[in-house]
Amino acid sequence: MAILENGCGGYFLSDAPLRGWVTAATNKVEAFNGFSDWVRFGQRGTVAHNDPVEQEKDVKFTSLLANLVIFHNTLDIADVVRQLQAEAWEIDPLDLAKISPYLTEHINRFGVYSTHELGMAPEDYDTRLDVDFSTLEEERIPAA
Repeated sequence: MAILENGCGGYFLSDAPLRGWVTAATNKVEAFNGFSDWVRFGQRGTVAHNDPVEQEKDVKFTSLLANLVIFHNTLDIADVVRQLQAEAWEIDPLDLAKISPYLTEHINRFGVYSTHELGMAPEDYDTRLDVDFSTLEEERIPAA
């Protein structure tokens, strides 16, 4: 499928589902960028050195930290879903698909953090949710 029919965006402009898909993908990327900017709060997001090695370390550290917070948020979301299921709530996968892991309200970036738990092994996390996600796959299949 060509995005641009005549080089001027004619196909893109006339195809509402394609525009919606591109907008949704762009919004996801922008949400991640905003989230990683929030995670990278030091120096107001500016790179302090012109050294490419230091810049690469900064980008990698920011990405690692953002991914760790996303992983933590995902585990918390899964725990809440399991609690709701234990209370006999029915979880709609379409509702669950709208939940973003880019949550920041519960994080105190400037708080007091203890290191006494560093030597403790975390509990194994349960990766399985009893939610049928096949309806999401059906939505992705493009209409002929």
